[in-house]
Amino acid sequence: MRRRTSSAVGIAAIVGFGLITGPVSAQEKHKYSFVTPPGVGTYTQQHEIDVGDVPGHKVRIYEIRSKFGDEAPRYAGVKVVESWSRAVSDHTNGTGRASGYGVSILENGDKIFSRFEVLAHAVVDNDGSRKGNYTSIATLTGGTGKFATIRGTLRAVGSTDYKAGVSNVKTEGEYWFEK
Repeated sequence: MRRRTSSAVGIAAIVGFGLITGPVSAQEKHKYSFVTPPGVGTYTQQHEIDVGDVPGHKVRIYEIRSKFGDEAPRYAGVKVVESWSRAVSDHTNGTGRASGYGVSILENGDKIFSRFEVLAHAVVDNDGSRKGNYTSIATLTGGTGKFATIRGTLRAVGSTDYKAGVSNVKTEGEYWFEK
């Protein structure tokens, strides 16, 4: 009995040592920070359906196109020229959640893909217009070409005018390339 116990302890020690000293897969992390200027992102499509349970409760599918000029986000030094977000939301008077997918098109023709979750809170301005503030978390899931193995997490805080589009979105996070 004693022999089996010491063998088990020996095997556990070898396995444990292997886990401690085994190869470490440390990816080089890159910081990401960008503030989207006003007017860059616009809703290209929005389709709403009233849920019917309480006033203002709607489900919606939407698409946002962001077209960047000289001031643009960059990944590994490559500029994003355009991005598309396509999502589904469940809001009551503009407050609720959404989830969707993003595609960023880079100046070299490569693409970066993401999925995201959004929490939104709507406010009514003095003029009666409805504007929303939101926080989102995006997960970079891959891409094409040089960016095929990109991964990362980005957090954004911004506002939206449900007719005009998104503005002043501050996005920060990090990304890396899987090996």
